[in-house]
Amino acid sequence: MQKTEQMSFWDHLDELRGVIIRCLVAWAVCAVVCFLFKDHLFAVFFAPSKSDFILYRLLERLATATGIETLSIGEVHTNFINTELTGQFATHLSISLWSGLVLAMPYMAVCFYGFISPALYKKEKSLLIGSILSGTALFAVGVAVNYFVIFPFSFRFLSGYQVDASVENIISLGSYISSLLVMSLILGILFELPVVGWLLGKAGVINADLLIRYRKYAIVGILIVAAVITPTGDAFTLMLVTVPIYILYEFTILIVRYSAR
Repeated sequence: MQKTEQMSFWDHLDELRGVIIRCLVAWAVCAVVCFLFKDHLFAVFFAPSKSDFILYRLLERLATATGIETLSIGEVHTNFINTELTGQFATHLSISLWSGLVLAMPYMAVCFYGFISPALYKKEKSLLIGSILSGTALFAVGVAVNYFVIFPFSFRFLSGYQVDASVENIISLGSYISSLLVMSLILGILFELPVVGWLLGKAGVINADLLIRYRKYAIVGILIVAAVITPTGDAFTLMLVTVPIYILYEFTILIVRYSAR
């Protein structure tokens, strides 16, 4: 606190400018690294569109072991098209920027924490660190659930869906990338539910009794959100999204009750 009291407004502004510059430099460096490793970067993004993806291999083994042929995904291979002259380069550049931001995010968080922490009490620091760590972990889990489970099922269904046999599916590069990124972002945000509940509970905005009272409405809302996220139309994929989010809701109730104590 002593350092904060001695610094003027302009000193704080100058320090903030230094933090922002360091964060931008770290982002630029990570983005350049991602741009240079193009093959490895896009191998990750295109993996769910290929037959050797880990989920498809596991389902094939499960179908062989159980004899349930419906578990078999079959051949999965899609050729993407690009209809714009700068489309592939623009996609490469944007994916590199977003991936670089993800890689640089831990360093950015440390920088901003170092800027904010002198003005915080010890209890506030613990709360902030806990929020950052738990929020980052839950967001990563949400993205992983989408990447390894939700998106592959959705892609498999939608890429093979036809209103008529005369209409062939030719998927654009931009459509595939944007769908993967948007679904990953949505799942990551939804998995932040326990952290949001914890913070609101600490602030006294909500309590466990309120969450329990509105549980049935929450279930309906979760089902609606899951149906929007997973346009595959099958109950199995719908449950793959609904069940984890509902478990997080129940976990949020426990966290809010604990924080109230």
